[in-house]
Amino acid sequence: MPLLQLVVLAIVQGITEFLPISSSAHLILVPVFTGWVDQGFALDVAMHIGTLLAVVLYFRRDVAMLLSGAIDVARRRTTPAARLALQIAVATLPVVIAGFLLKDRIENDWRSPVLIMVTTALFGVLLWIADRRADRSEGTVAGLSWRDAALIGAAQALALVPGVSRSGITMTTALLLGQRRPEAARFSLLLSIPTTAAAGFLGAMDLIGTQDAALRTDALIAGGLAFVSALAAIAGLMAWLRRASFTPFVIYRLLLAGILAAMLALGWLPPA
Repeated sequence: MPLLQLVVLAIVQGITEFLPISSSAHLILVPVFTGWVDQGFALDVAMHIGTLLAVVLYFRRDVAMLLSGAIDVARRRTTPAARLALQIAVATLPVVIAGFLLKDRIENDWRSPVLIMVTTALFGVLLWIADRRADRSEGTVAGLSWRDAALIGAAQALALVPGVSRSGITMTTALLLGQRRPEAARFSLLLSIPTTAAAGFLGAMDLIGTQDAALRTDALIAGGLAFVSALAAIAGLMAWLRRASFTPFVIYRLLLAGILAAMLALGWLPPA
């Protein structure tokens, strides 16, 4: 694969994976705008592994706490770490079930620019509404209820539709449930770990077993670039949310939806 395509895809994936703007929508739109052929499943897996390593590194203390919590659960000990680990597990179940049941639709029916335009705008407005409430919020991840964890998990399943954004919908839901902006982002990013890890592990087995040396090289480059760009995006997002709001992401989503609407009206994009 051309180096330029690898670089663009990896940077797009790394930046958009954890920002509330939908990485799946952007990866679908890149070949639409550029005319490049689809990069294939193997490179998608490599880039997701790169972004997974980035979030694990950034939240390494939280990840250590989750691992400690999993051990506490196994030992039937009631601790804050065990509670958080179980809440992450509960919140992960809906997207796993929905992904299994809707696999064919996700891969074949939900890749339309029209759908991306609608979901990008609609869930951008919802994020704006939730963000306005956050000015008065004091909630933290430590105080998250079981009901709240389940609701955030149920919302995460909506992100199987391109344009919704996994991080966007989970942060939006957490904000609506009274979480402070940095705390909403923290829980959302921690929630990404088990889902990404499961998908990455299954795909990595195929990638390791391939005899295609060029594909392995491309995967290493893409994964490495995605790691660097994702780490920068996470650090930037968390620093921003400690002092400001989600408004720039809302504006970006609405601008992107407007551009897609104009391109569709002019016939520059296929409707499906």
